[in-house]
Amino acid sequence: MAKQTTQEPIETQLWKAADKLRKNIDAAEYKHVVLGLVFLKYISDAFEELYEKLTNTEFADPEDPEEYKAEGVFFVPQDARWNALQSQARNPEIGRLLDQAMDSIEKNSPV
Repeated sequence: MAKQTTQEPIETQLWKAADKLRKNIDAAEYKHVVLGLVFLKYISDAFEELYEKLTNTEFADPEDPEEYKAEGVFFVPQDARWNALQSQARNPEIGRLLDQAMDSIEKNSPV
């Protein structure tokens, strides 16, 4: 017989993750960390969606930032992509990696 697992509601999972993050961070700074992560995840999802579309489109280059600019989507460099950062989640240098990712996105997304 297969073991049944029950998954916690998303709200519970988010609160647990927030508690882990907040442990060593001042409450005033905590919102900046969380909002930065939410922003990064949001633009990464939009990027990945368009990346897949461009990959399957003839004469389109999914690594060309201009393709994303034309669609009003942030271009996310390779090292700043969610999957790349997620694979480094347990790295003690994850904070520095996230800062570098945000800097990289900013440099590749001129106003």
